[in-house]
Amino acid sequence: MRNFLGRCKNTKIWHFLAEHKMPERCSDFVFNNKVTLVFLVITVLAFFSANASLDWFFAELFARFGRNTFMVLSLLIPVVAGLGLNFGIVIGAMAAQVAVFVLLLWGGVGFWGLMAAAALATPIAMGLGYTVGRLFNGMKGSEMIGGMIAGLFYDGFYQFFFLWVIGGLIPIANHRFTVGDAGVGVVNTIDLGASPNYFRQAIDDVPMLTILEVAFFAAVAITVLLIIIRLVKKQPLKLGGPLKILIPLAIAFGLSFIQPVKVFLYQPRLLGLYAMRLVAVGFVLFVIYRVVVDKFYDKKPGWKFATRYIPHLFGALAFFAITLPPDFNSGLRSAQISVLAYLLVGALCLAIKWFLNTRLGQNMRTVGHSRPVATAAGINVDRTRIIAMMISTVLAAYAQIIAMQNFGIMNTYGGHTQVGLYAIAALLVGGATVSRASVKHALIGVVLFHALFILAPAAGNQLLGSAQIGEYFRVVVSNAVIALALIMHAWKRVKKRKVEKQEADADSTAVSVAEPV
Repeated sequence: MRNFLGRCKNTKIWHFLAEHKMPERCSDFVFNNKVTLVFLVITVLAFFSANASLDWFFAELFARFGRNTFMVLSLLIPVVAGLGLNFGIVIGAMAAQVAVFVLLLWGGVGFWGLMAAAALATPIAMGLGYTVGRLFNGMKGSEMIGGMIAGLFYDGFYQFFFLWVIGGLIPIANHRFTVGDAGVGVVNTIDLGASPNYFRQAIDDVPMLTILEVAFFAAVAITVLLIIIRLVKKQPLKLGGPLKILIPLAIAFGLSFIQPVKVFLYQPRLLGLYAMRLVAVGFVLFVIYRVVVDKFYDKKPGWKFATRYIPHLFGALAFFAITLPPDFNSGLRSAQISVLAYLLVGALCLAIKWFLNTRLGQNMRTVGHSRPVATAAGINVDRTRIIAMMISTVLAAYAQIIAMQNFGIMNTYGGHTQVGLYAIAALLVGGATVSRASVKHALIGVVLFHALFILAPAAGNQLLGSAQIGEYFRVVVSNAVIALALIMHAWKRVKKRKVEKQEADADSTAVSVAEPV
């Protein structure tokens, strides 16, 4: 074995890898992504142990991804701003449930009724997020514990509102929502689809054609508004940015008048197979579009500038390759995805990336990196942290609305309690930490965490004859991931303080030795 290793080390390939520090890079990659890799291995073992069909697995995974990703993404801004893992997102979920209940009482129906619920949830979530942000500013360094306690505190008011205020102080005429003949308190579960006009899958059932039409006319209106504003202010038009969005939408809108395309766009959902292949085609079209824009609009000569788009081409190849094996092809044909729900997730991903590059986003990065440095730079640290908390709470409210309409029910007293636990566990599984998180971590984490959630009961039933054991296992894993992340965070903080103390002691010793006697 030693002779074999010695011969390997003398090869040109080994020298090339050593020159580019590939062994060290691989070691760092494994160490930095150990939780994700362990979860990946456990998920693969659970899949083979569960003896599950790909049809069922893909259908469940696509549904969970569209339902839960928005909530996980709502955690990113507080992490960037140094607030840690926001256990207080349950407060945003409470705001959403209050808003949906009020709209049900007011007779809200369908998609626009749900949008009205989102509009009502926004100021409620902003107000609650502001109070929690103020609380966090008073307990810097213990925000995660504060988020847990704040969630429990507000849950008391929430329970009081639904158990006694509704029907007790505020009489309700519609006894479908209240308990017993007395009509005091709200029922445990509200069916959001008791009538076709309620909120069940109001987002999931929006046709692609409607989405395209709204996006096109909104882009036209925004472009015209920008032109008017700049003409009034006598500024140069500079329409390059808006046209980069408007032209592709105009082309897609024009194609929608072709009858076969129009029939296809009337669907609200896509088969997983077509979705994967459309994503692959979208990557290729995006690369072509960006290369043309870079070459003729941004005037970037040479071919080297196009190498930045190689990862997009590899992504297109990967998405297309997944659809080719017969078993995967069959499984993806049976899975359906909600187009609008996925578009909302994609829009939020792009919005977060854009926001973090704005001045406020950069201020949040600075605050998260070092509060003293941010203060020295003239940043209002407390105000920035409050804004981050308000954004997270509002996004959590929207996420809860997306989840409830997909389920078709509102679990009045328990629907909000576990959203923080599962969202935080998913983010950590994706490779995030208490102080570092990105969109990539959120997307990977949702896929791995919910894949294990799908497979664990079936694996427990196959291996041990009880699906309940699989349920216990996934709950234990969820809590264990969060506990491990918090322990590692505390350990790193203690270690950092020791290093800083040693450096300070060394500096003071050096100064005392240098001083003349």
